[in-house]
Amino acid sequence: MKIDFAKLQDQYQLYKLEIDEAIQSVLNKSNYIMGEEITELEESLKEFTKAKFVISCSSGTDALLLAMMAIDIKPGDEIITTPFTFIATAETIAFLGATPVFVDIDERTYNINPDLIEEKITSKTKAIIPVSLYGQPSDMNKIQNIANKHNLKVIIDGAQSFGSTFNNITDSALGDISTTSFFPAKPLGCFGDGGAVFTDNEELAKKMRSMRVHGQSKRYHHKYIGMGGRLDTIQAAVLNVKLKYYEKDLALRQEVATKYTKSLENKSNLILPFVDENATSSWAQYSIRVKNRDSIQSSLKENGIPTAVHYPMPLHLQECFEYLGYKKGDFPISELVSEEIMSLPMNPYLTDEEINYIIKKLIKCAV
Repeated sequence: MKIDFAKLQDQYQLYKLEIDEAIQSVLNKSNYIMGEEITELEESLKEFTKAKFVISCSSGTDALLLAMMAIDIKPGDEIITTPFTFIATAETIAFLGATPVFVDIDERTYNINPDLIEEKITSKTKAIIPVSLYGQPSDMNKIQNIANKHNLKVIIDGAQSFGSTFNNITDSALGDISTTSFFPAKPLGCFGDGGAVFTDNEELAKKMRSMRVHGQSKRYHHKYIGMGGRLDTIQAAVLNVKLKYYEKDLALRQEVATKYTKSLENKSNLILPFVDENATSSWAQYSIRVKNRDSIQSSLKENGIPTAVHYPMPLHLQECFEYLGYKKGDFPISELVSEEIMSLPMNPYLTDEEINYIIKKLIKCAV
């Protein structure tokens, strides 16, 4: 058996007629930039998330940039975040000349440990960026309380977690600004790059809406330094179709995760995902921890089962962040998890036969 990690083609075939029709409609109108599908998508996202304002944009990375630009992050500012995440989280901070200040993660959720945040706050700290890793939001009660106490902004990096919840609120409607990614392999993905920002603050929303079109207040009149951060109309058309079925896809992802967990929970040599009782996950990944990762990955690959490592090296040890002065041992939990973490195939369309095959082969090679 050969397993497809994300089954993107399966999803396309499932909704092919509607997606093709939606794309063809854009082609027929030739309204490729800021077409009516953009407005339709933003209204649908607003309804789905209950965020008051939604601004689509060109990628999850640009969503983070827009969010930080909107709260006036400047060179010399500090933003507290996690070293165990995709580089875009900290890369965008550095891109604006600010300093990423890392805090180690919780060993169960792999999200930033809120109990370690306050000791890193200085007079230069302007914001906290928690990452909803693998689809699960961070402990937003603790984080928001810290932010309120110190008058800090909270930007949620929800690139992997669209549709997840904390205290029954979608993580798109938490924090001062929440961001997400529509990269094809994300739980809700388009057919290229795409993203969105969410906020309940009208002033921030107006600013980000302007900044994504080069800071324009009206055509050729520029109030802010902005960027070319628009979402392509064709990508919006694709998302308009897929969003209609997203609740179903989320439920199917949860079913896959439950089946994995029930079959693997008594295996002492595996550490399974933990979801906080106050949270739900969108299950962007189903990530387990193993001691002999390389040999297990190799064995699974031989049996037609792809795996992935998100992420093999924490950001504080990356060459591009050497200037921050961190060293190995500074964030021991992040370093430990990075050596053991491994993601199994996760998508809404895995069959019971495929899941059982993956489990059987994993148990055999992980003993």
